[in-house]
Amino acid sequence: MNDPICGMTVEPECALRVERNGQTFYFCSEDCRRKFLSARAAVRSSGPCAIVIFGASGDLTRRKLLPSLYNLAAEGILPDDFAIIGVARREWSREVFIEQLRVALLQFATRKVDAALWAKFEERIHFCHGSFDEPETYEKLKTLLGECEVQHHTGGNVLFYLSVQPVSFAFIARQLNEHGLVMETPATWRRVIIEKPFGHDLASARELTSALSSALHERQIYRVDHYLGKETA
Repeated sequence: MNDPICGMTVEPECALRVERNGQTFYFCSEDCRRKFLSARAAVRSSGPCAIVIFGASGDLTRRKLLPSLYNLAAEGILPDDFAIIGVARREWSREVFIEQLRVALLQFATRKVDAALWAKFEERIHFCHGSFDEPETYEKLKTLLGECEVQHHTGGNVLFYLSVQPVSFAFIARQLNEHGLVMETPATWRRVIIEKPFGHDLASARELTSALSSALHERQIYRVDHYLGKETA
Protein backbone atom coordinates (compact mmCIF):
# COMPACT_ATOMS: atom_id res chain seq x y z
CA MET A 1 0.00 0.00 0.00
CA ASN A 2 1.36 3.43 -0.96
CA ASP A 3 0.85 6.89 0.47
CA PRO A 4 -0.94 8.87 -2.33
CA ILE A 5 1.04 12.02 -1.49
CA CYS A 6 4.66 10.90 -1.14
CA GLY A 7 4.42 7.40 -2.61
CA MET A 8 6.02 5.75 0.42
CA THR A 9 4.98 2.18 1.19
CA VAL A 10 2.84 2.02 4.32
CA GLU A 11 1.36 -0.76 6.43
CA PRO A 12 -2.44 -0.28 6.65
CA GLU A 13 -2.68 -1.53 10.22
CA CYS A 14 -0.42 1.24 11.55
CA ALA A 15 -0.95 4.02 8.99
CA LEU A 16 -3.12 7.13 9.24
CA ARG A 17 -6.22 6.86 7.07
CA VAL A 18 -8.96 8.87 5.38
CA GLU A 19 -12.26 7.53 4.00
CA ARG A 20 -13.53 9.05 0.73
CA ASN A 21 -16.33 7.79 -1.53
CA GLY A 22 -16.07 4.24 -0.24
CA GLN A 23 -12.28 4.23 -0.59
CA THR A 24 -9.67 4.18 2.18
CA PHE A 25 -6.45 6.15 1.71
CA TYR A 26 -3.41 5.43 3.91
CA PHE A 27 -0.69 7.90 4.92
CA CYS A 28 2.75 7.64 6.42
CA SER A 29 2.50 10.92 8.33
CA GLU A 30 0.11 13.61 9.50
CA ASP A 31 1.75 16.03 7.05
CA CYS A 32 0.80 13.83 4.07
CA ARG A 33 -2.68 13.34 5.42
CA ARG A 34 -3.17 17.12 5.76
CA LYS A 35 -1.86 17.74 2.23
CA PHE A 36 -4.35 15.19 0.92
CA LEU A 37 -7.25 16.82 2.76
CA SER A 38 -6.19 20.29 1.63
CA ALA A 39 -6.04 19.17 -2.00
CA ARG A 40 -9.52 17.66 -1.78
CA ALA A 41 -10.90 20.81 -0.15
CA ALA A 42 -9.45 22.92 -2.95
CA VAL A 43 -11.59 21.17 -5.55
CA ARG A 44 -14.37 23.54 -6.53
CA SER A 45 -17.65 22.84 -8.24
CA SER A 46 -17.67 23.20 -11.99
CA GLY A 47 -19.77 25.74 -13.84
CA PRO A 48 -23.38 25.19 -14.94
CA CYS A 49 -23.96 22.65 -17.70
CA ALA A 50 -26.19 19.98 -19.15
CA ILE A 51 -24.88 16.42 -19.36
CA VAL A 52 -26.29 14.44 -22.29
CA ILE A 53 -25.74 10.67 -22.17
CA PHE A 54 -26.23 8.80 -25.43
CA GLY A 55 -26.97 5.16 -24.61
CA ALA A 56 -28.49 6.11 -21.26
CA SER A 57 -30.40 2.83 -20.89
CA GLY A 58 -27.18 0.81 -20.95
CA ASP A 59 -25.11 -0.88 -18.30
CA LEU A 60 -22.35 1.73 -18.24
CA THR A 61 -24.81 4.45 -17.23
CA ARG A 62 -26.37 2.31 -14.49
CA ARG A 63 -23.17 0.93 -13.01
CA LYS A 64 -20.64 3.75 -13.52
CA LEU A 65 -21.91 7.10 -14.79
CA LEU A 66 -24.90 7.52 -12.47
CA PRO A 67 -23.04 6.61 -9.24
CA SER A 68 -20.17 8.89 -10.27
CA LEU A 69 -22.47 11.83 -10.95
CA TYR A 70 -24.25 11.24 -7.64
CA ASN A 71 -20.89 11.20 -5.83
CA LEU A 72 -19.94 14.51 -7.46
CA ALA A 73 -23.21 16.00 -6.23
CA ALA A 74 -22.67 14.62 -2.73
CA GLU A 75 -19.15 16.06 -2.64
CA GLY A 76 -20.38 19.48 -3.80
CA ILE A 77 -18.38 19.27 -7.04
CA LEU A 78 -21.34 19.02 -9.39
CA PRO A 79 -22.75 22.53 -9.89
CA ASP A 80 -26.14 23.48 -8.49
CA ASP A 81 -27.24 24.48 -11.99
CA PHE A 82 -27.06 21.27 -13.98
CA ALA A 83 -29.28 18.89 -15.92
CA ILE A 84 -28.91 15.29 -17.03
CA ILE A 85 -30.54 14.20 -20.28
CA GLY A 86 -30.61 10.54 -21.21
CA VAL A 87 -30.90 9.64 -24.89
CA ALA A 88 -31.89 6.08 -25.79
CA ARG A 89 -34.08 4.00 -28.09
CA ARG A 90 -36.23 2.68 -25.24
CA GLU A 91 -39.77 4.03 -25.37
CA TRP A 92 -39.65 5.31 -21.82
CA SER A 93 -41.30 8.31 -20.26
CA ARG A 94 -39.24 10.65 -18.14
CA GLU A 95 -40.82 9.12 -15.02
CA VAL A 96 -39.87 5.59 -16.05
CA PHE A 97 -36.29 6.69 -16.81
CA ILE A 98 -35.94 8.35 -13.41
CA GLU A 99 -37.25 5.24 -11.68
CA GLN A 100 -34.78 3.07 -13.61
CA LEU A 101 -31.94 5.30 -12.44
CA ARG A 102 -33.19 5.34 -8.84
CA VAL A 103 -33.22 1.55 -8.67
CA ALA A 104 -29.79 1.38 -10.32
CA LEU A 105 -28.30 3.88 -7.87
CA LEU A 106 -29.57 1.91 -4.88
CA GLN A 107 -27.91 -1.16 -6.35
CA PHE A 108 -24.60 0.27 -7.54
CA ALA A 109 -23.95 3.35 -5.37
CA THR A 110 -20.56 3.48 -3.67
CA ARG A 111 -21.95 5.48 -0.76
CA LYS A 112 -25.21 5.64 1.17
CA VAL A 113 -27.93 7.28 -0.93
CA ASP A 114 -29.37 10.33 0.78
CA ALA A 115 -33.09 10.63 0.09
CA ALA A 116 -33.10 14.44 0.20
CA LEU A 117 -30.14 14.70 -2.19
CA TRP A 118 -31.70 12.23 -4.60
CA ALA A 119 -34.96 14.20 -4.54
CA LYS A 120 -33.06 17.28 -5.74
CA PHE A 121 -31.02 15.20 -8.18
CA GLU A 122 -34.00 13.61 -9.91
CA GLU A 123 -35.65 16.99 -10.51
CA ARG A 124 -32.87 17.66 -13.03
CA ILE A 125 -33.10 14.37 -14.92
CA HIS A 126 -34.79 14.27 -18.34
CA PHE A 127 -35.20 11.70 -21.10
CA CYS A 128 -35.11 11.97 -24.89
CA HIS A 129 -36.44 8.91 -26.71
CA GLY A 130 -35.11 8.31 -30.19
CA SER A 131 -32.82 6.39 -32.47
CA PHE A 132 -29.30 7.74 -32.97
CA ASP A 133 -29.68 7.53 -36.76
CA GLU A 134 -32.87 9.61 -36.94
CA PRO A 135 -32.56 13.40 -37.44
CA GLU A 136 -35.73 13.90 -35.38
CA THR A 137 -33.87 12.68 -32.30
CA TYR A 138 -31.38 15.54 -32.52
CA GLU A 139 -34.11 18.12 -33.07
CA LYS A 140 -35.94 16.84 -29.99
CA LEU A 141 -32.67 16.97 -28.07
CA LYS A 142 -32.05 20.55 -29.18
CA THR A 143 -35.49 21.55 -27.92
CA LEU A 144 -34.97 19.77 -24.61
CA LEU A 145 -31.59 21.42 -24.12
CA GLY A 146 -33.21 24.81 -24.64
CA GLU A 147 -35.86 23.97 -22.05
CA CYS A 148 -33.21 22.83 -19.57
CA GLU A 149 -31.23 26.01 -20.08
CA VAL A 150 -34.29 28.02 -19.01
CA GLN A 151 -35.49 25.66 -16.27
CA HIS A 152 -32.14 24.65 -14.75
CA HIS A 153 -29.94 27.62 -15.73
CA THR A 154 -27.33 25.45 -17.47
CA GLY A 155 -25.83 28.44 -19.23
CA GLY A 156 -25.76 26.86 -22.68
CA ASN A 157 -22.86 24.57 -21.75
CA VAL A 158 -23.25 20.94 -22.77
CA LEU A 159 -21.23 17.78 -22.24
CA PHE A 160 -22.16 14.91 -24.60
CA TYR A 161 -21.17 11.48 -23.30
CA LEU A 162 -21.22 8.77 -25.98
CA SER A 163 -21.88 5.56 -24.08
CA VAL A 164 -22.67 3.69 -27.29
CA GLN A 165 -21.22 1.11 -29.65
CA PRO A 166 -18.01 2.36 -31.31
CA VAL A 167 -19.60 2.12 -34.76
CA SER A 168 -21.90 5.00 -33.77
CA PHE A 169 -19.25 7.48 -32.62
CA ALA A 170 -18.57 9.22 -35.92
CA PHE A 171 -22.21 9.23 -37.01
CA ILE A 172 -23.44 10.81 -33.76
CA ALA A 173 -20.66 13.42 -33.92
CA ARG A 174 -21.69 14.35 -37.46
CA GLN A 175 -25.34 14.61 -36.46
CA LEU A 176 -24.48 16.81 -33.48
CA ASN A 177 -22.55 19.08 -35.83
CA GLU A 178 -25.20 19.16 -38.56
CA HIS A 179 -27.92 20.09 -36.05
CA GLY A 180 -25.85 22.85 -34.48
CA LEU A 181 -25.53 21.08 -31.14
CA VAL A 182 -21.75 21.46 -30.82
CA MET A 183 -21.62 25.10 -31.85
CA GLU A 184 -19.87 27.23 -29.23
CA THR A 185 -19.98 30.93 -28.44
CA PRO A 186 -17.49 33.06 -26.49
CA ALA A 187 -19.65 32.47 -23.42
CA THR A 188 -20.49 28.76 -23.83
CA TRP A 189 -18.73 25.46 -24.40
CA ARG A 190 -19.64 22.09 -25.90
CA ARG A 191 -17.64 18.89 -25.31
CA VAL A 192 -17.94 15.27 -26.49
CA ILE A 193 -16.61 12.30 -24.52
CA ILE A 194 -15.86 9.13 -26.48
CA GLU A 195 -16.17 6.11 -24.18
CA LYS A 196 -15.08 2.64 -25.34
CA PRO A 197 -12.13 1.37 -27.37
CA PHE A 198 -10.94 4.17 -29.65
CA GLY A 199 -10.47 1.96 -32.69
CA HIS A 200 -9.15 -1.60 -32.70
CA ASP A 201 -5.76 -0.77 -34.20
CA LEU A 202 -3.72 2.24 -35.32
CA ALA A 203 -5.38 2.50 -38.72
CA SER A 204 -8.95 2.40 -37.34
CA ALA A 205 -8.03 4.89 -34.59
CA ARG A 206 -6.71 7.30 -37.21
CA GLU A 207 -9.84 6.83 -39.30
CA LEU A 208 -12.04 7.63 -36.31
CA THR A 209 -9.92 10.67 -35.45
CA SER A 210 -10.34 11.95 -39.01
CA ALA A 211 -14.12 11.46 -38.89
CA LEU A 212 -14.43 13.23 -35.53
CA SER A 213 -12.19 16.08 -36.68
CA SER A 214 -14.56 16.79 -39.55
CA ALA A 215 -17.37 17.47 -37.06
CA LEU A 216 -15.58 18.75 -33.94
CA HIS A 217 -12.61 20.86 -32.90
CA GLU A 218 -9.90 18.85 -31.21
CA ARG A 219 -10.39 20.83 -27.98
CA GLN A 220 -13.97 19.54 -27.87
CA ILE A 221 -13.02 15.86 -27.93
CA TYR A 222 -12.23 13.80 -24.83
CA ARG A 223 -11.19 10.18 -25.36
CA VAL A 224 -11.65 7.61 -22.61
CA ASP A 225 -10.36 4.15 -23.45
CA HIS A 226 -11.04 1.97 -20.45
CA TYR A 227 -9.10 -0.93 -21.96
CA LEU A 228 -5.88 1.03 -22.27
CA GLY A 229 -6.60 2.55 -18.87
CA LYS A 230 -6.71 -0.78 -17.03
CA GLU A 231 -3.73 -1.93 -15.00
CA THR A 232 -1.64 -4.66 -16.57
CA ALA A 233 -1.97 -8.17 -15.16
